[in-house]
Amino acid sequence: MDNVVVAVMRRISVVGTSGSGKSTLARQISHRLDIPYIELDAIHHQPDWTPMPAPDFQAAVAERIARDAWVVDGNYRGKLGDLVWQRADTVVWFDLPRSLVMRQIVRRTVGRALTGRELWNGNRERWREMISLDPARSVIVWAWTTHAKNRAHYLAAQSDPAFTNLTFVRLTSRREAAAFLDGLGRATSPPPE
Repeated sequence: MDNVVVAVMRRISVVGTSGSGKSTLARQISHRLDIPYIELDAIHHQPDWTPMPAPDFQAAVAERIARDAWVVDGNYRGKLGDLVWQRADTVVWFDLPRSLVMRQIVRRTVGRALTGRELWNGNRERWREMISLDPARSVIVWAWTTHAKNRAHYLAAQSDPAFTNLTFVRLTSRREAAAFLDGLGRATSPPPE
């Protein structure tokens, strides 16, 4: 895990492969720092899993990240480009091994399908999508097929001169994520009397 001066972390982009745990991590960061949480999936996935048109999605995200502090959860580089990263000061990359991500996403997706839990805008995980081999329909296949691409992209981004404004924090295990969160807790707690 890279060292970070948490005092300057006010606009944070949390990224990682679907199923890595980035949403949980982003919510925990938001809670620890007491700053707004922005979930890109909740904005993008309209009723019946209809994707929000790119211009509307960009406008909705731009409006939310105009604030002074936030934690954005999600990737969406294809539709948003560098919109979020241009405003961010920190990128937290939850880079778990593919085998662990796959165990997590299968467990999560099956659990959601069994319970019928609503995700966003009335959308629920469906069995037929879960067993599809089409990555555009199955989040499990999507996670498998995008893991290596995401890793290559975020590794390259860390040394890309276009992103020198960003502090990158790469977390490669749950233990590193817990230590990172503990560091945030210490940074935001009042000093002992």
